[in-house]
Amino acid sequence: MDLLPVAFVSHGAPVSLDEPEWRERLGLWGKSIGQVKAILVVSAHWVTQRPMFGPLDRVPLIYDFWGFPDRFYKLTYPSPVSPELGRRIASMPGLEDLVPTPSRGLDHGMWVPLTGMFPEAIIPVLGLSLPGLSPEKLYTLGKSLAPLREEGILLLASGGMTHNLGEIDPNLHAPPRSWALSFDQWVVEQVSTGNLESLFEFEDRAPQARKSHPTLEHFAPLFVALGAAEGYSRVTFPVTGFRWGSLSLRSIQFDGGDSQLEAPPKNRIE
Repeated sequence: MDLLPVAFVSHGAPVSLDEPEWRERLGLWGKSIGQVKAILVVSAHWVTQRPMFGPLDRVPLIYDFWGFPDRFYKLTYPSPVSPELGRRIASMPGLEDLVPTPSRGLDHGMWVPLTGMFPEAIIPVLGLSLPGLSPEKLYTLGKSLAPLREEGILLLASGGMTHNLGEIDPNLHAPPRSWALSFDQWVVEQVSTGNLESLFEFEDRAPQARKSHPTLEHFAPLFVALGAAEGYSRVTFPVTGFRWGSLSLRSIQFDGGDSQLEAPPKNRIE
């Protein structure tokens, strides 16, 4: 089986599923990835001291959001569970302290992007928590998971390229704030050139880092993706643009096998 890419997705709120264009882009991205046997997803909304994984039983989704219309609390994503994948990752070197949580359902950082990328919900899905927010520790976790790529397992890191809910504009299509745009472009440049040192120190090096991420959990999944994609030779951005002025939708795919990185593309405001 070909080596699968690694994905970082800016997952958006459940209301994002009402945007046909966003769902279409995610769907096209999912179809382009190739044959996926199972999906292991880490979410900004599951941070623990020790790494945990679940669900292992058929359980309801987690509706970890407030103030949305009732219909969003009735959405389902009936993907098969994957105890086999749970046993596989628990046997991997460096992951011996994993804690199974059989009844922990998929949170919205997991099921919202999966609904867009793989709407049929026929691929087994397993969630994995973030063991803290240290970039170095999360990178190491990603490296431990990297062998799964050779087994047809898609590693999906779900967060947000920028995430400052206090700066949201009421206009869905408001132009991006300058601080969000500068941070977004800085990340593009770092991942496109493989500058891990700068990314690890983004709080000090990135322009408007604290403005873009008042808390760090939505940027943290990127480091799991970077670790799993260590040595990547190509980076692309299947989804771009901004919503509500302050939220970048930029998502990233890391591939291997090519000799040179792509030049950083110009940001598209859509």
